[in-house]
Amino acid sequence: MREQELIVYRQLGEEELLKDMVWLMENQHQSYQDQGTLRVLCSKCIHRLLEMAGHYGFYGNLWHCYLTNLLVNNENSYSISCEIRGSVEGSINQAVLHDITIIKEFFSYDLSRLRRLLGGDGFYLVEDYRTSSQESRVYSRLVRDRICTLAENLKESRSEEEMKETLTTFYGKYGVGRFGLHKAFRVEQSQTGTAIVPIRNIAHVYLDDLIGYEIPKKKLITNTEAFVQGRKANNCLLFGDAGTGKSSSIKAIANQYYEEGLRIIEIYKHQFQALNEVIAQIKNRNYKFIIYMDDLSFEDFEIEYKYLKAVIEGGLEKKPDNVLIYATSNRRHLVREKFSDKEDRRDDLHTSDTVQEKLSLVARFGVTIYFGAPDKREFEQIVSTLAKRYGVRMQEERLLAEANKWELAHGGLSGRCAKQFIDYLLGIQEEPKKGDLPEDEA
Repeated sequence: MREQELIVYRQLGEEELLKDMVWLMENQHQSYQDQGTLRVLCSKCIHRLLEMAGHYGFYGNLWHCYLTNLLVNNENSYSISCEIRGSVEGSINQAVLHDITIIKEFFSYDLSRLRRLLGGDGFYLVEDYRTSSQESRVYSRLVRDRICTLAENLKESRSEEEMKETLTTFYGKYGVGRFGLHKAFRVEQSQTGTAIVPIRNIAHVYLDDLIGYEIPKKKLITNTEAFVQGRKANNCLLFGDAGTGKSSSIKAIANQYYEEGLRIIEIYKHQFQALNEVIAQIKNRNYKFIIYMDDLSFEDFEIEYKYLKAVIEGGLEKKPDNVLIYATSNRRHLVREKFSDKEDRRDDLHTSDTVQEKLSLVARFGVTIYFGAPDKREFEQIVSTLAKRYGVRMQEERLLAEANKWELAHGGLSGRCAKQFIDYLLGIQEEPKKGDLPEDEA
């Protein structure tokens, strides 16, 4: 069984589908009485390849896509080194070339021969599969297309050395495994430890989609671009009124700078004790990571902010250069303060120390960006722009009048309220009939 001879890519040999496909290829010349067993296994393999296509959105030669998907997700000493430095030197290259020789055999399997021997018409589908319009449930369309294209390039490689170079180039350009293929992650904790899990579907919002707030967006872009380009950058706090685009701005930079190696990890307040473990898993990877904390604030009795303070600045271990912390909050100072605190301070011998304790967290964010609620004119500008962008058919005067009525009953002036109003109009707006369209649009 050739898959058991792999060295660096040893984990590939544990894949059940790979084992079964290799066994089919090695036993396709069995005697007539064994043909039934081969047909049954052949049908199972076709079923699993088609299920994979539906799950990942793959197209073309599904066998090659399957093998390529294994290669781009296999985090081993070689692939991670290539992610960090590109091509590497040393004896590891001989071990990898040994594995690529075997993997090239897998790519070269003649499925048509197996189809003829076993009468497996389903292999026609496997060799040239056309996907539906359904999106991948695992990858973005961009990543899915990269894997399918890489599968074609690997198949066309004329030698083991060329195939190895093609794969190495992919690792150096796009990375390997979950961090290479996904842009956003969440933290999940269990009895076995802390895991960083990909978020499969992130909103396709970009900074240009956020109307107004040019100064806050510019400050965010400047800090983020410095970070992804390897220059000095600061932890960043986005604060201000609700519904003004703070969280949307974070999603936007995740989309905008993904191609430059930026990754976002979302973590919640109750998970702060796992921050050091999260950082330990990402500090040696060739990506820039933003640890993102949405709607961050603390009541005066909550002490989780002390874990955050130590991680940001204050612990003995230096925060890695490839990690920044971005947070959004409706509170400027994060830790709640009350008028009753002033009365409590009469019994506090060191009142200034108490104040500094509560203010010291926000001081660890080098960049603070304010997102304020729009005034009436700005709100109407947001509504008008969104209406044109999404094709709302309503006269401007009536549109703004309805928008003003909407905001009075739905939370006040904010970009979020404007977007909800436009969504409402789109929901009740009838589709135009063909005869209602202008001649150039019909």
